[in-house]
Amino acid sequence: MRKAIKRASGKLTARQATELKALQAMPEKQIDYSDASSAKPEEWRGATVGKFYRPIKQQLTLRIDADVVDWFKNQGRGYQTRINELLRDVMMKEVKH
Repeated sequence: MRKAIKRASGKLTARQATELKALQAMPEKQIDYSDASSAKPEEWRGATVGKFYRPIKQQLTLRIDADVVDWFKNQGRGYQTRINELLRDVMMKEVKH
């Protein structure tokens, strides 16, 4: 949970951050889970993880070979999104190792 607080702290209010830190310090048996989903694992089958996750975009200048850019553009609209998806796939594979 410590990493989650660190990553999300830029988007949390001071009150939310304080509450998360208090939960983090609390022993597991004292946390009230009564409002947590009672869905069984089989009910989550087919769920999409991160469907509504929208990372912050950063504009930058990147020099890419012209033939590579042409190849992406020739596939139609959304070429920057496709480039980003490929880069994210590579990043996620690297992070898992």
